[in-house]
Amino acid sequence: MREIFRRIIIDFQERTLRPTIKRDIAVPIHSDKIVTLIGVRRCGKTSILYKIIEELRVSVDTRNIIYINFEDDRLLGTQVGDLDDLIEGYYELYPEKRDEKVYLFIDEVQNIPQWEIFIRRIYDTLNLQIVLTGSSSKLLSSEIATSLRGRTLAYEIFPFSFKEYLRFKDISVNLDSSKSLSFIKHSFEEYLLCGGFAETINQESSLQKRILSDYVNLIIYKDLIERYGITNIALIKHLIKYAFVNMATSVSITKLYNDFKSNGFKLGKETLFDYFGYLEEAYAIFSIPIFRSSVREEQRNPKKIYAIDNGLRAVYDASFSPDYSKLYENLVFLALRSKTKEIYYVKERQEIDFYCVIEGKKQLINVSVDISNPETFEREINSLVEGMEYVGIDSSMLITKDREGSMSVGEKIVYFIPLWKWLLTHN
Repeated sequence: MREIFRRIIIDFQERTLRPTIKRDIAVPIHSDKIVTLIGVRRCGKTSILYKIIEELRVSVDTRNIIYINFEDDRLLGTQVGDLDDLIEGYYELYPEKRDEKVYLFIDEVQNIPQWEIFIRRIYDTLNLQIVLTGSSSKLLSSEIATSLRGRTLAYEIFPFSFKEYLRFKDISVNLDSSKSLSFIKHSFEEYLLCGGFAETINQESSLQKRILSDYVNLIIYKDLIERYGITNIALIKHLIKYAFVNMATSVSITKLYNDFKSNGFKLGKETLFDYFGYLEEAYAIFSIPIFRSSVREEQRNPKKIYAIDNGLRAVYDASFSPDYSKLYENLVFLALRSKTKEIYYVKERQEIDFYCVIEGKKQLINVSVDISNPETFEREINSLVEGMEYVGIDSSMLITKDREGSMSVGEKIVYFIPLWKWLLTHN
């Protein structure tokens, strides 16, 4: 293994890196912590590493930078016991670097069983700045919590936000410019329908769908079937299709279990719980509970599910007209989720889409594409007023397609804002 590691190290050090778009995340590269980037496959983790390395190369000797990707076919089957060959192979190439700070970047570290034992040892004994990426939320919990407690800074990475999407397309954001607004609104429609995975941007629709379909298969086979030893492949495929088509929908596991059984699937209810958990660990989907004062009450109510990217719905949904209400709500969720994990829906007499606290401020948000119908308008306003009284705040937000302004209801106020503008000004 040592010879393979040496070749990979030198090959990368000799490479000219492809240009990458700067993301809206500040990764502290000169810290005394292990930095971990976690997110769904193909969301841009490697590009962020390349950007960091590109900037490092300006002031740091290229020989002090190691990059290893454990998706590399030359490293298939690597075990934790082989990883010492990585370090010793490097110091055989550059023995003088033992006395200098070295930057170690490892992509898809979760492919190595018990990787955290090795990382902890070299972190404790060598002069290394370590940056890891992975596509499992376990990197945030069990693995890090046991061996690396207090040693890590973890960052979740998502596909492009709308701001990043516009930057990728080289569209300037000037809300006072009619020309800029035209490009922004046109791009928003594309972003809403096609999502924020970088490889799909500026591609024609059939190719976009094929790329996203490949991503789904990667998630199914690499992150689910291989990682968890899933044998009921038909069920996991059907479940991921269900989750993406039904984003922004309440899900009752009991009802879903009965539906799947009636469709001929052989499964237990616990299996369904497990599979949903696996999808969440792979960052394919998210779920939010109802807002209640006790965890037990939260668990008794259905959860609402959301997808990591709007474009994934089109992989399965063959309808001619997109479901804009679900797509709008999913985008709002993703923007909120990039800021906090504590997101809820509220349901008293009526349902409110989102309740969360960001930077100490309570936020209550409804999403409604078209509120031109008086009954729709009244329902949305009434639910927000009820919700404001329930959570104890005086203002809330109604995100729409094109309505902007505000409305007072007694001592409460509801602000209206188009989704494209909210994504650019509130995140």
